[in-house]
Amino acid sequence: MIEKIKKYIREQNLLDSSSSKIIVGLSGGSDSVVLLFLLYRLGYDCLAAHCNFHLRGEESLRDEHFAQELVASWDIPFYKQDFNTKKIAHKKGISIEMAARDLRYAWFEQLRTEHQADVIAVAHHQDDSIETLLLNLIRGTGVKGLTGIQAKNGRIIRPLLCVSKNEILQFADQERIPYRLDSSNLQEEYTRNKIRLKLIPLLKSINPSIETALLRTMENMNETANIYEQHLSEAIKKVFDSDKGTIYIPDLQKLPSPQSVLFELLKNYGFSRDLVQAIFRSLESQSGKEFHSSRYTVIKDRDRFLLIPRKPIGEKNVYMLQEDDREIHTPIFLTLAFEDFHENYEIIKDKKRAYFDAGLLHFPLKIRKWEKGDKFVPFGMNKFQKLSDYFNNHKFSKPEKDNTWLLCSDEEIIWIIGNRTDNRYRLTKGCQKVCILKLF
Repeated sequence: MIEKIKKYIREQNLLDSSSSKIIVGLSGGSDSVVLLFLLYRLGYDCLAAHCNFHLRGEESLRDEHFAQELVASWDIPFYKQDFNTKKIAHKKGISIEMAARDLRYAWFEQLRTEHQADVIAVAHHQDDSIETLLLNLIRGTGVKGLTGIQAKNGRIIRPLLCVSKNEILQFADQERIPYRLDSSNLQEEYTRNKIRLKLIPLLKSINPSIETALLRTMENMNETANIYEQHLSEAIKKVFDSDKGTIYIPDLQKLPSPQSVLFELLKNYGFSRDLVQAIFRSLESQSGKEFHSSRYTVIKDRDRFLLIPRKPIGEKNVYMLQEDDREIHTPIFLTLAFEDFHENYEIIKDKKRAYFDAGLLHFPLKIRKWEKGDKFVPFGMNKFQKLSDYFNNHKFSKPEKDNTWLLCSDEEIIWIIGNRTDNRYRLTKGCQKVCILKLF
């Protein structure tokens, strides 16, 4: 067993070296205890992390005490955290299983950062991966959902995925490793337990080698997923400009499976499959339709979708630029400089640069978003123009309007930043000092 895990760690590239520091999730059950024992025996620097979710009363406390005493006998550092899991699940409107998982991994990562550990090891095994496959099938899934649990996901590693539950139990008995039996694993309250206790025995009655068949299926799907991911990445590059947050509809429609590409792209921004279907149905609709996830908004704008972050509640609206500032980074990156004006003064034509007669400015300058009724005198013109008309004439999309910042002297707009300056503040023969602003 030890050699098998050692080989799997090497083949899957789970750890960089034998000196790696590992946060090991320890519940007290057979899987996590065996995982800790194996990593400890292999010479890794282990820290045991125990979560008490307070879901089983006294039994939860007994598990905590057992885990603490066990690692003390192995001379391994022990850390534990208490969670009011039911209360948090109710508050967030999610299942207890989901809440426990989120709490566990968030705390593990906090612990990893604090102790500068390399990875977090958790005790999922082959049976868990099979249950995940069946669970995903029941809920409905794509290609990725048919690959089971991955051996490595960011900083999280699963060294036991090469062995079954029976192998773990046999190893624990052979090595006389103590562990706690979690009674919740024998209850049918949770979805996974229903799969473990009812569905898999039923499938075994049809195919006694069902576990082997499903493991083989997951291996095949992993290969398929690799090909799928490669082609998907190439397709997304063709249709999505991440710098501008723009999805080009004509390019999207040329793809063999445009809706799948749109879903795989937008799911990373919090959009559900149902919401993506609604977005896809809007391909032929008029501009202006909006779709919202918790963090982003998609807007249909002529021949493109615009993906923009949602504005946080309470975001500051006005920022000051002082005369002695030489650069600011909030809300945008601007540099400020002053130069003497002369007859042959050279102006570089660039929308990201603005030149003003410094003698006409009143500091501090203000940076703000546009408001209804705003107006300015566009460079090269002599009459005021409403910003709303300027935006419409220059075909600004709604997100472009919303994301535009204005630079103001007192209450007068002197620059639509990154676009056009106000003619009243241009350089003339009477100018003595030039104020130069540059947008990065």
